[in-house]
Amino acid sequence: MKLKRLLCLILSLMVLLLAACGPQQTDAPAYKLGERLAPAAVKAASSYRELFWEDLTPKDWDPLAGIRQEDIARLQDGDPQANQLMQKMREAWDKAPAVPALDRQSVRIAGFLVPLDAERENIREFLLVPYFGACIHSPPPPSNQTIHVVMDKPFRGRMMEPFWISGELRIEHIDSPFGVASYRLSGQRAERYVAPAKS
Repeated sequence: MKLKRLLCLILSLMVLLLAACGPQQTDAPAYKLGERLAPAAVKAASSYRELFWEDLTPKDWDPLAGIRQEDIARLQDGDPQANQLMQKMREAWDKAPAVPALDRQSVRIAGFLVPLDAERENIREFLLVPYFGACIHSPPPPSNQTIHVVMDKPFRGRMMEPFWISGELRIEHIDSPFGVASYRLSGQRAERYVAPAKS
């Protein structure tokens, strides 16, 4: 249903922009669709700057520009206008602007893995996304909320498993089978995500 896909896309963005507590990590994590990772309780003692996903989005960028004034509730499934709105928003999100100040910065960010070259559980190239289910069970997030990662060395991981990834971030537009990324990260460290203890 085209209208439902459009509404799902909008809902995905709203989930992305809302801060939420992260889940507890287990050997077989069960995350809810749209669940986000909490930041580290204590920053890693390293030269990497810890980023939040919101840091990747320019402060003056409006992800709903161009459709905010539309009355989506009145649209029906199969309505050509709904299809046009979805296409318009997808095109805008695939060209979402990056933050120039982050280019060539050494960063550390937590996200979920979408492998592009998995051989069994060895992963070297993947998309890093901010919430569980992105690109797989829901439409891709805006390109400035997707990072294309190529690690120095492969590591063991699975689809949608949460990891901290550290390395040098660059602004680079990349198309992949699962979505478009505005950033590329040359990965140097991959650390399994562990949720901060609840107080």
